[in-house]
Amino acid sequence: MRDSVNGGASVIPEFATRHSDSCLRVVITGASDGLGLALARHYLGRGATVAVIARRAELLDALSLDFPGRVHCYPLDVRDGAALERAASDFVSRAGQPDIVIANAGVSVGTLTEYVEDAHAFEQVMDINVLGMVKTFQPFVAGMRNARRGTLVGISSVAGFRGLPGAGAYSASKAAAIVYLESLRVELHRSGVKVVTICPGYIRTVMTSVNPYPMPFILEADEAARRIASAIRKQRALAVVPWQMGVAGRFLKWLPCWAYDRLFANAPHKPRGLLG
Repeated sequence: MRDSVNGGASVIPEFATRHSDSCLRVVITGASDGLGLALARHYLGRGATVAVIARRAELLDALSLDFPGRVHCYPLDVRDGAALERAASDFVSRAGQPDIVIANAGVSVGTLTEYVEDAHAFEQVMDINVLGMVKTFQPFVAGMRNARRGTLVGISSVAGFRGLPGAGAYSASKAAAIVYLESLRVELHRSGVKVVTICPGYIRTVMTSVNPYPMPFILEADEAARRIASAIRKQRALAVVPWQMGVAGRFLKWLPCWAYDRLFANAPHKPRGLLG
């Protein structure tokens, strides 16, 4: 069964040809560790030229040593729109218009609305997970429109399907990302630019290492990256990785509120104050 809940479009021949080309150009945010790093290594391992964007310059530099000449490092925060515009301009001037832009940067933190200090955590999560995605795509949209090609990929989460207790900020940000990406996809319909929404389940990273609850169908980051790259290549409008989480997500999405409340009211929470 494929890693997708809908949008099972066939591979576009021109994109498939370009995607297999060693000259593929890819931009990835949040690329210093976890899924972002795994995605960068996946594409670099296939001969692509990759722009890696993250806050920790030393980790980006370490990646560039492994793939000399094909990694462009941009140490910046995705909340800084001006810095993202400068990075986009520099990459285009050096490598050309990107074929794929992956907005992967994201954070997760346990939150409870009753604590006034958690309001700041809500602001941070929404700013990075939602507005950071908007700011990542913005410098590339016009160029992709003009070229009538390119793929914008947003990494959301199955956590955006229903509100999870103790994760109000994270669930809200991922739900917002799903709806934003859908709006963007409709805006760019027939422009030649594709928008792909990826909703991963659990991936073994630093972000999930603090979760004090079972994580069914958890994937290693490298395997998740491989499956996500496959969904991008197939131009899925919306893909859940792994597919088992798509089945679970659809079940929870259509579960009546009274049943969902009873089922999750006593679920364990991610610890508060662990931003990662």
